[in-house]
Amino acid sequence: MDLIVSKFGGSSVATSEKIEQIVKIMRLNDSRRCIVLSAPGKAPGFNVKVTDLLIDACARALKNQDFSAPLNDIKNRFISIYEPLGLPKDQLNGILSNLDQRLNSSKENSAKFRDLVVAAGEDINCRIFADYLNIAGIKAQYISPKEAGLIVTAVFGDAQPTSQAAMNLAALKSICADHVVVFPGFFGITEEGDVATFSRGGSDLTGAILAEAIDAAEYENWTDVDGIRSAHPLMVESPAQITALTYREMRELSYIGFNVLHEEAVKPVMRKKIPIRLRNSNNVDNGGTLIVSERLPGERDVAGIASGSGYCSFTLQKFLMNREKGFVRRLLSIFEDMGLSFEHCPSGVDNISVILDQEQLKPETVNTIIRTIGEELNPDDIKTEYGIALVSVVGEGLVRRIGVLSQAAGVLSKAGVNIKMINQGSSEISIIFGIDASDERKAVNALYQEFF
Repeated sequence: MDLIVSKFGGSSVATSEKIEQIVKIMRLNDSRRCIVLSAPGKAPGFNVKVTDLLIDACARALKNQDFSAPLNDIKNRFISIYEPLGLPKDQLNGILSNLDQRLNSSKENSAKFRDLVVAAGEDINCRIFADYLNIAGIKAQYISPKEAGLIVTAVFGDAQPTSQAAMNLAALKSICADHVVVFPGFFGITEEGDVATFSRGGSDLTGAILAEAIDAAEYENWTDVDGIRSAHPLMVESPAQITALTYREMRELSYIGFNVLHEEAVKPVMRKKIPIRLRNSNNVDNGGTLIVSERLPGERDVAGIASGSGYCSFTLQKFLMNREKGFVRRLLSIFEDMGLSFEHCPSGVDNISVILDQEQLKPETVNTIIRTIGEELNPDDIKTEYGIALVSVVGEGLVRRIGVLSQAAGVLSKAGVNIKMINQGSSEISIIFGIDASDERKAVNALYQEFF
């Protein structure tokens, strides 16, 4: 049978009513046989996510401080969600006692301890949810990453699945024939048997890994929004919903400002061309946004307008720079040696700019960069600039449509937006403009009105 992996985010598991809604969604399509849950998010009367409470409890435990307050808040949160659904409090307390074990485990390796504690939100939620499904008449089985063999690298807080993981997880396909598999998101198990989490929001990645492993027909990602919009709602009033876009378009949009899906979640499903569908658990009638390998050529050439601010640039001027072998490599190695990643590196004949996310920088870092560049590359001039916003026009249609760059630049000029930098990647599906952060909203609105 065709299988659908359905991942439900924190907002979709935050209350008793939300849990009941998940069951209704499952009953609408019997192919939803693999369920991935996040830890409960914010809800009325609960302004802190369970994961953040776990981080707080972990921090206190590492400092040998009293962590009873966040621990009790976590336990009460799960009880408030599941006790009204008919799960006995004694049964809930039995599962929740696992929290005490985690918080009282060895703290010799603080990163390992943190991952063990923080992963408890997803793990406990799935244990309880599987019990609830059986009460509701749906034959379900909780399966842990350890039991299933989701082996990950021992990089605590930023683990990655190993090649062995997909082969191990493929065995879940046969279990899905008889049971709904309930699988916790956000973490896996190292070769040494330790819990290691993905980066924040990593439950999206768990769902994608499972979808690849069991050859799912579709990977559903349920949140509290109808899908992906063609621009950020904080920038443009009521932007149009995107019906379909490609994996590449999704990556380009998520690179600047579109944080609907964890950026690493596309790769596993892309390998097998498994569609991703982003949907709203509060609005089942909306078909959401479908992410596929290719979309119809007749659809909109420009898929969306993305933007983000908080960037800075280091611009070097040096006569005959283009004849100096290894110049760019030596320049970028300076940033690499300082543990800094760059976003773009546009260049001219005698000049080159390195654009960074300025949140990486400290006051002393800037001085060190300028001094090191001066000593190692001897440029004629170095100029720094802060408060840059990047605005991106994204769409597969840019490859076949003539004059998009000219059209977009003209629109920004008419809107009074000064362009500091233009970068079009070799894939030709995105054009990125560097502008003053103060013009970000104006630029996004002008481009949206032109293309949508």
